[in-house]
Amino acid sequence: MAGFETLLDRIVDGMPGEDKAELNITAKEDGYITPDLPKTAFQAAVRGMRGHCPSCGKGQMFPKLLKPIARCPVCGQDWTAQQADDFPAYVAIILTGHILAPIIIYMISETDFSMWTNLAIIIVLGLILLGSLLQPAKGAIIAMQWWMGLHGFDKPARPAPAESADNVQDHR
Repeated sequence: MAGFETLLDRIVDGMPGEDKAELNITAKEDGYITPDLPKTAFQAAVRGMRGHCPSCGKGQMFPKLLKPIARCPVCGQDWTAQQADDFPAYVAIILTGHILAPIIIYMISETDFSMWTNLAIIIVLGLILLGSLLQPAKGAIIAMQWWMGLHGFDKPARPAPAESADNVQDHR
């Protein structure tokens, strides 16, 4: 799992708002920080896929493999309202099937492996893919539920869009 998180960390290194130096963090009276909310739903989903709190991007969302925390230890966001249910498993199964389909077709048509060797390779690859996709899928789904205000979550405040240079010149 650590290798997958490292890969995702490398992919999103250039995303705006994710630079640790750019985070605007201020402490509240209750000991939690004021989160640097994501600017887009995609940014919230990526934070969830990485296993981080979608609200602040700092706290870990999963202390165990698939069990999310009740409250973020950094920003205090309550995650007990999440109802991901079976949807992450469906997403992981669909992705695994689409990834494995061309591999299976190639193995059966182009290799001289026996049926049992093909079956063993396909089962092992399927289990590895499913195991590595379940937690990121669950994190992204919980993040999207939170971003859209579904299942008891309060819809987070959206950052105000910055005025572009064209809009500033039009107002003069």
